[in-house]
Amino acid sequence: MNPSPANYSRITGTGSHLPPGRVSNADLAARLAADGIETSDAWIVERTGIKARHFADAGAQTSDLAVHAARHALEAAGCRPEQIDLLIVATSTPDMIFPSTACIVQRKLGMHGGAAFDVQAVCTGFVYALAMADSMIRTGLATRALVIGAEVFSRILDFKDRTTCVLFGDGAGAVVLEASDTPGVLASELHADGRHVGILCVPGQVAGGQVTGDPFLRMDGQAVFKLAVGVLDSVSRSVLAKAGRTADSVRWLVPHQANIRIMQSAARKLGLPADRVVVTVDEQGNTSAASIPLALDTAVRGGRIARGDSVLLQGVGGGFTWGAVLLDF
Repeated sequence: MNPSPANYSRITGTGSHLPPGRVSNADLAARLAADGIETSDAWIVERTGIKARHFADAGAQTSDLAVHAARHALEAAGCRPEQIDLLIVATSTPDMIFPSTACIVQRKLGMHGGAAFDVQAVCTGFVYALAMADSMIRTGLATRALVIGAEVFSRILDFKDRTTCVLFGDGAGAVVLEASDTPGVLASELHADGRHVGILCVPGQVAGGQVTGDPFLRMDGQAVFKLAVGVLDSVSRSVLAKAGRTADSVRWLVPHQANIRIMQSAARKLGLPADRVVVTVDEQGNTSAASIPLALDTAVRGGRIARGDSVLLQGVGGGFTWGAVLLDF
């Protein structure tokens, strides 16, 4: 029997996890230099705003990072794993082809019975997953959801391509989303345009027991930048309009942590000052589906985002996908 529909869903806890292996720009430059590839801290910071990122140890899986973040979120929400009846993991780097990483996380957390599945929308994955969980709670398919973004992108980077390998890192972030009579998630909007699949992709696959094609991340940075700035502005304005809000009402913008220039441009277009943008890309790099919940938890635990604050989440990624969620925290 399904739970009764709810008027709203609301975030009651956040959590995150970064693997202990911090890799500075200098560390990465030394690694690339061993293969005759030149880069530097100044070159990376100027183009991306990134100073460091975290890489998972060889034995760590996406599900391991997800479990750490989930436990922190559950603790913050005062919730036990067995009280969760919906588990969604947004990831592009699953533990296995199948079963889903969500099912693996479910087992590791000692949960069973509730729905569990993965969402693959690359860097927009967490926004997609949060919007789906909100809809499922509002329609009575769930009452309490655990929504996780987790990645080990270091496994799909070509360390002979300095234009991509300097950008990404590993990590996980999570939220507990519960049915509520008080408004929490106010509006969401999701989009994709498959005409642009080639500008950000990992074109390899497993077939016949072998990896076929190219197993590394490939990106047309200029094309991604041009698309990202435009779609983030339009989807953010659309979500605000749906909620009957204006950009002035947004206390915090929590964007996908891809590139400081994209984030600054998105904020300027909305008329938001830099001090109302949550930035973690400098120390975490681009953690794909994990970046938004990682940034959200960092700001919550750092005392910046407080109860009642209006928060705009916006994501953009390979697919080409994009979306936004407006919520009152």
